[in-house]
Amino acid sequence: MSNALSPTETVITITDAARSHILELRNAEPDGDRLGIRLEILSDTGVDFTYDLSFQVVTKAAFSDSVQNHDGLRTVIPEKDVPNLQGAVLDWEEGGLVLRNPNKPKPFTMEGLVVDDELSTKIRDLLDAEINPALDSHGGFVTYVGHDAELAAYLSMGGGCQGCSMSRMTMVEGVQKSLTTAFPEIPKVVDVTDHAAGATPYYAS
Repeated sequence: MSNALSPTETVITITDAARSHILELRNAEPDGDRLGIRLEILSDTGVDFTYDLSFQVVTKAAFSDSVQNHDGLRTVIPEKDVPNLQGAVLDWEEGGLVLRNPNKPKPFTMEGLVVDDELSTKIRDLLDAEINPALDSHGGFVTYVGHDAELAAYLSMGGGCQGCSMSRMTMVEGVQKSLTTAFPEIPKVVDVTDHAAGATPYYAS
């Protein structure tokens, strides 16, 4: 079934700067007047979504896709992704397109772990301030999952760190050392990453 959005219900907003650059690229493509910009969420795990942006012949969009016109630039969004892209803004900054999305993936959880106490808040603050900025240079990030009754911290790695041949070393030698040094009460860090799901690790050989 279709999302049944009314013509006035836009899913995403495209700024003038972004539309201008996208139209310039589109018009350079063969049959550019038939193309729209397709925005799809590839991954909904981690601290943020992973996206794919590509040109698509608009008439080949699925019946259930949301197809909307933005002053001459048509967007195609898969039905499954409409709720998680509602209210997003596609903008252009020096260097490329930027998608500002107010929606976030649902956090990965495990039964019985504590996620809302003072220690959890401090761990998240450390990840945001020190650890993830360092991992970002490799296209990766760490998500705090929770801690158990013995205060062992459970973390999941994503982006370029997921499936990376060096990710276990990063987790054990880097992240664990940072956490246990900052919080001596944490006895260990448990890596619950599904590394088999990493499609394009940064360190792929």
